[in-house]
Amino acid sequence: MHKQLLESAFMTVISFLNQKGGVGKTTLALHVAAALARSSRVLVVDADPQGSALDWSSARPTAPIAFPVIGLPKNTLHKQIPVIGRDYEWVVIDGPPRVNELAKSAIAASDLVVIPVLPSPFDVWAANEILTLIAECAVINSKLRARFVLNRLFPGTKLAGEITDALAELPRRVPVFDTAIKNRTEYAKAIRAGATALETQRNGPAAHDVLTLVDEFLTLLHPQEEEHRNVS
Repeated sequence: MHKQLLESAFMTVISFLNQKGGVGKTTLALHVAAALARSSRVLVVDADPQGSALDWSSARPTAPIAFPVIGLPKNTLHKQIPVIGRDYEWVVIDGPPRVNELAKSAIAASDLVVIPVLPSPFDVWAANEILTLIAECAVINSKLRARFVLNRLFPGTKLAGEITDALAELPRRVPVFDTAIKNRTEYAKAIRAGATALETQRNGPAAHDVLTLVDEFLTLLHPQEEEHRNVS
């Protein structure tokens, strides 16, 4: 049974970043936003100049899970998020696909940076730049946390363990979430329809993967609330 999504009195900012394109960053950000929006107020900020999340939002019909998407691909993101996100419990940032000042601004605005990586050595090799930028921002933001998440993993393979071991060998060590997002066609089908897998197959395996990952987010970011909920 998945944890009940918890509302917080404070805004929590999660950004999805990777300097390597094609890792499923936008799809993952939108699905996490949908999971959080089942019981909390969520804002999605499209900080990618390509505007894929905005395009998805424009194609989105009336849906049971509602959350706004705004475009803000600006280097002043860290200054604007506290203002535009003040009425929300969660802000989910879909970041740019490269390491630049915009990515740095997104990191500076965040409580958690999620780095999606494909089960490929190329993704491991490409991770150092974003980790360097996160380390620089962590100097001024002591609460900043970062985690890798394996994305598009083929079920039944041993790649998860191999890639996790390879990531652990990087000069700057960042933990990997236990939950891996499997390579399931339902994600792409749902996105093309302006929806998420939590709406097209709410009890399906794709939705299950996302909800399990969000459980880890909640445990990491709000451990005191989780402990209170478990005791009560």
